[in-house]
Amino acid sequence: MSLMKRISLIFRSKANRALDRAEDPRETLDYSYQRQIELLSKVRRGVADVATSRKRVELQANQLEQQSQKLHDQAQKALSMGREDLAREALTRKSGLVGQLNDLKAQQAQLQGEEEKLTLASQRLQAKVESFRTRKETIKATYTAAEAQTKINEAFSGISEEMGDVGMAVQRAEDKTAQMQARAGAIDELISSGALDDASQVGQGDDISRELEAMSSDSDVESELAALKAGSSGATAPPAIESTDSTPPAPEEPQSQRPQSQQQREEGPA
Repeated sequence: MSLMKRISLIFRSKANRALDRAEDPRETLDYSYQRQIELLSKVRRGVADVATSRKRVELQANQLEQQSQKLHDQAQKALSMGREDLAREALTRKSGLVGQLNDLKAQQAQLQGEEEKLTLASQRLQAKVESFRTRKETIKATYTAAEAQTKINEAFSGISEEMGDVGMAVQRAEDKTAQMQARAGAIDELISSGALDDASQVGQGDDISRELEAMSSDSDVESELAALKAGSSGATAPPAIESTDSTPPAPEEPQSQRPQSQQQREEGPA
């Protein structure tokens, strides 16, 4: 088989399959019924046309019969009046009309036969169309019921296109849920084993260090402040009385650093 023949066969098979999918038997039956109705209308118009022609021929034949009868009467009257020549002329004309009348009657008989045939065909076709219409409605109802039953069965079994999409969506949701659950469990295990730090605890050690550093800094500040106070108190004290002793006097201890008993002796009784 040549390449072009194979391509043509593939296209025809694809087109046939597409047409089979797109075809609705109910629409096809309705179209066939419509075509039969149109054919029946054409047959009826044909019967009417033949009947009209037959009627026209019949009228012409009647007119010729009337003319023939008139010529016959004229011939008799001419003979009664002794005019044989006029009688002969009237009979001659009558003879010509008889030939035409016979032809018209033959046509009339032929048209009558055609009209009877077309009338019979129209009646048969009408009966066939009525029978097809009844069968068409039955087939359409059966097809509709079968289609509905098929969709219901497909919905129950889950093999329909719509239910298949829903089932796939549910399956994807379940897979994602299972994946997220597995991920959450794995992360919990890693946090429990210490392989990963808990994000909620990140930064707590740094806060403690910062707090300890702040406390140490505050302690240094307090110590430096106390030293500055002590130095300030020594600088503002009154100078001591010069003594002959060359030994410089001992610096006066701050009141807060003297023993309690010495403070009491210096202060004396209240």
